[in-house]
Amino acid sequence: MSQAQEPDGGGGTQPLPVIERAEGDLDQSASAASYDPPPTLADDTKATRFWSPRRVPAAVVALLALGGAGLVLYDIAAVRAGHDAMGWRGSLAGELAERPLKDTAVLIGAGVAVAAGLWLIVLAATPGLRAILAMRRGDADVRAGLQRGAAAMVLRDRAMDVSGVQSARVRVKRSKVDVRAVSHFRELDDVRSDLDATLADGIRDLGLARTPALSVRVARPGRKG
Repeated sequence: MSQAQEPDGGGGTQPLPVIERAEGDLDQSASAASYDPPPTLADDTKATRFWSPRRVPAAVVALLALGGAGLVLYDIAAVRAGHDAMGWRGSLAGELAERPLKDTAVLIGAGVAVAAGLWLIVLAATPGLRAILAMRRGDADVRAGLQRGAAAMVLRDRAMDVSGVQSARVRVKRSKVDVRAVSHFRELDDVRSDLDATLADGIRDLGLARTPALSVRVARPGRKG
């Protein structure tokens, strides 16, 4: 099915001015391919994703816990020393004793606490750093990663070397490389076939631990006026 394609300058090479055409008026050729990566260089050490240090969430949680614990401990020490408890602690104890569990304020507070807890669990259980792609490991003591933007730039340059390609936009995801190209001459199927071969070699040369699938779409530029 034909779809209107509009070249996007973000993440792509500098295209010539193109006017979008109505759906159904744009010639297009598309393909999708997947392939096996080459073997690792040495001991087949499995490459894993890079883990984020999570500095900001850890700092926020630590400061909140430190402040809350310090305040409670200070109040307890003051009561043991013969002083009156802080008003907020007495009020809070009274509210918790008198309010039913179905009270709106209690439900909202519980929901916020649950959401915060789930957020912290997700942060603790997921690697993060989604912008960095792990590369194959040939040595157990060496880890390497490649920025998605850098990978997209390399593949875009490869695509621009294909005859007939006027502009190209490349998006690199964890499991897929999505390529949108505009061809101003040659048959679209021929351009797409050359892009498939060129970009497949380019993806292999990136040395990624998890070789993504490749999706290529080639379209004609829109007509002016």
